[in-house]
Amino acid sequence: MVEAFSFDLKPKYLHRDSIFGWEFQRCVESLGIEQIVSAPRSPWRNAFVERVIGTIRRECTDHIIPLSEAHLRRVLREYVKYYNEARTHQSLDGNAPELRVVASVGEVVGAPVLGGLHHRYSRTAA
Repeated sequence: MVEAFSFDLKPKYLHRDSIFGWEFQRCVESLGIEQIVSAPRSPWRNAFVERVIGTIRRECTDHIIPLSEAHLRRVLREYVKYYNEARTHQSLDGNAPELRVVASVGEVVGAPVLGGLHHRYSRTAA
């Protein structure tokens, strides 16, 4: 748990199921993170968490075979960067969570992300 984030960037809240033991709960409390506990086997109670985990699974981890923990961490880091900076989101009118400059002039080029699983498209300078 402690290795999931750096101490200066720790989250304020942790949304989790009630299946985790007291050791985990004590560790989270010692880090000063407020816990939001949902009922066991109740995915509808934490819809945002279920949605993002499902998206990561469908668009990323279902298509790769992680060779090690370090490899899986690298893949997830690259996917999260793609998800926040380049992937279009219907609820954001086709934009990404981190706003980007949209160019209207130049040739469209695609750069592979995750070994070609996804692509990041941009325009070259005119």
